[in-house]
Amino acid sequence: MRVLGVIPARLGSTRLPNKPLQLLAGAPLITRVIQRVMDHGLTDELVVATDSARVADVVSQSGVRALLTRPGHQSGTDRVAEVAARPEFAGFDVVVNVQGDEPFLPREALAGSLARIDRGDDIGTAAAPLDLALAADPSRVKVVTDARGRALYFSRAVIPHRREPTDPSESLYWQHLGIYACARAALARWVGTPPSALEAAERLEQLRALHCGLTIGVTRLAEPALPGIDTADDLRDAEAHWHVLQG
Repeated sequence: MRVLGVIPARLGSTRLPNKPLQLLAGAPLITRVIQRVMDHGLTDELVVATDSARVADVVSQSGVRALLTRPGHQSGTDRVAEVAARPEFAGFDVVVNVQGDEPFLPREALAGSLARIDRGDDIGTAAAPLDLALAADPSRVKVVTDARGRALYFSRAVIPHRREPTDPSESLYWQHLGIYACARAALARWVGTPPSALEAAERLEQLRALHCGLTIGVTRLAEPALPGIDTADDLRDAEAHWHVLQG
């Protein structure tokens, strides 16, 4: 299958202004995300979907195309779908949305998301084990799955609720990572559905996909992961983590 990678990059973040252009270890965040996805080597083509000429200028210096989109999209997935619908991309079977604030996205997350499409899910994504002490953080989105590894619900709240003590070695909490691999028809159905009340309440676009009956297969990773960069504190944590990785 041919895979189109699209990184949505909106300039107007409220919690971290000019987020795609914020520097991480001396380079714009969007550039770090581009390099990460390119290093994984799992997409046949990679583009950035943005509402900003400033972001497009920075992206063009990285050797990846930036495509300008309408400014008023409800979510990054809607922005990705606008790009994927262009005639030039009609030959791609799967569209991968890698959120523009995931500079440390593991290769296993991307590979596992694509594998869920091969297994017949409409959408593939990934999750990492999450310690209870971090589960209360609403910026770390939690996911619960069924026996087949399909998502039942995503929430910023702590799910599942633990009424009684359980085996601490058992991973109850799973942090959703910012990636979606979508079959073309599933992506069109997702963005063609009006936002649901649950999506509006949680501000989670994937709840719209569940609401309209799409299946979301979740690959579970073996190791914890950093959350996406949403705030200045997240950016500082990412900077520290970057330097640890560089030794």
